[in-house]
Amino acid sequence: MNNPRTNGAIAALPSTLAQLALRDKQKAAATSNGDSPTAPANATRPQTQPPSVPLSVVASSAASSQVISSSNGDSNKLIYDLQEKEQQQKSQKRQKPMEIAGYVGFANLPNQVYRKAVKRGFEFTLMVVGASGLGKSTLINSMFLSDIYNAEAVSRSNRCAKRRHFEVEATKVMLKENGVNLTLTVVDTPGFGDAVDNSNCWLPILEYVDSKYEEYLTAESQRYTQDQLSDNRVHCCLYFIAPSGHGLRPLDIACMQSLSEKVNLVPVIAKADTMTLDELHLFKKQIRNEIAQHKIKTYDFPATLEDDAEESKDTQNLRNRVPFAVVGANTIIELDGKKVRGRRYPWGLVEIENLTHCDFIALRNMVIRTHLQNLKDVTNNVHYENYRCRKLSELGLVDSKARLSNKNPLTQMEESKREHEQKMKKMEAEMEQIFDMKVKEKIQKLKDSELEMARRHEECKKALELEIHELDNKRREFEREKKEWEDVNHVSLEDLRRQSLGTNNSTDNVDAKKEKKKKSLF
Repeated sequence: MNNPRTNGAIAALPSTLAQLALRDKQKAAATSNGDSPTAPANATRPQTQPPSVPLSVVASSAASSQVISSSNGDSNKLIYDLQEKEQQQKSQKRQKPMEIAGYVGFANLPNQVYRKAVKRGFEFTLMVVGASGLGKSTLINSMFLSDIYNAEAVSRSNRCAKRRHFEVEATKVMLKENGVNLTLTVVDTPGFGDAVDNSNCWLPILEYVDSKYEEYLTAESQRYTQDQLSDNRVHCCLYFIAPSGHGLRPLDIACMQSLSEKVNLVPVIAKADTMTLDELHLFKKQIRNEIAQHKIKTYDFPATLEDDAEESKDTQNLRNRVPFAVVGANTIIELDGKKVRGRRYPWGLVEIENLTHCDFIALRNMVIRTHLQNLKDVTNNVHYENYRCRKLSELGLVDSKARLSNKNPLTQMEESKREHEQKMKKMEAEMEQIFDMKVKEKIQKLKDSELEMARRHEECKKALELEIHELDNKRREFEREKKEWEDVNHVSLEDLRRQSLGTNNSTDNVDAKKEKKKKSLF
């Protein structure tokens, strides 16, 4: 039976033990610091007695050993937590910076980093993916206020789209703003999704991304310094969604799922001026639901503990605007004496730099002004490291099995040698088996051909014997007819032959005399 007094006393044991441990620790610390009270040298230290516990409590605790053991575990945990807390306090005291009197110079380190970064310049790769005619080139030109896509490049992209030939094109430009150089690489995908059969049409995009990761990994493995490495990896991918009002297409879902594992994916609703504000709000909500339903990983805006309230609010506003509804325009329009960039329609004017009209400014500020470095950091620390881990793990696979890296190199060499010998023996046995099989097949073919030749020989022999037999029959028939003719005419063939030879000789003599007579006349 459970006694209330006993249970209460047992529940109080952990706190009692914790107090005792804390008291002993404080005394030990005071003794080590020299803060102990003065006492005679021969005086013995009085032992600290624990507080008295009622006898009933002791008896009940002895009867309930399992409960006490659990309470002791809780008390040990409390003691460990107290010790850890004290260590943290001591470490915080040690880590407290110490102000120095005067100027040493290491406060100039940020300036050194700034000068080095400005001297080297910055690199940024932006990929745009979407169907033709969604305004990708116009949006890029509007974001960077420059003619990145000239008329020749746009016409070439249109020709590729008309040919239904999908290919990945990269355009690199050097931009300069207030003395800061930015090497911008824009990766375009003209002709994406324009074919009749769009199965796996996003594979060239993934191959391009992996090829840039492979180039960086190869350069990193060679003896190049960090300043010599050229970073052509894709840092951000703007995926353009057609303003259909019906959500994402299966092609969009499959492509975004594949890209989200390799790049920072930012969904964008193109040509948002074709929809009303209510339609746009519902369309955004539908796209967000589909993205969450299909577990598509989009770019997650960072929120650190050091952010103040205003920055946290701006980050939350950016999250609420995803997917960004953008409108691109490079035309300068004068409105009430003020020049703005936008598009003029019969029903009004759309200002692309007005947040009440579209999210163009929010997207540009996010990509360029506030989160550009974070996009590069996420690409390097997350996506590139994932690719690097997969690539290096593939190098450590032998017959789809991982190697053990905690062995002695000599042991690994011996195992590799044995595996190689076993593999060679296996290959040799397979080759011998194949050779024996081929020899048997050849012998069987020779036997078959021999049998065929024997069969043909027998057939020819029988045909020849049949012809000989027929010739014999015809010869006997001829002899019989000859004999009958001779009996009828009472003359033999030999006599006819002699008579014909004698006639020919007499004819020759007559001709010879005529010829001699002609010669005598002359």
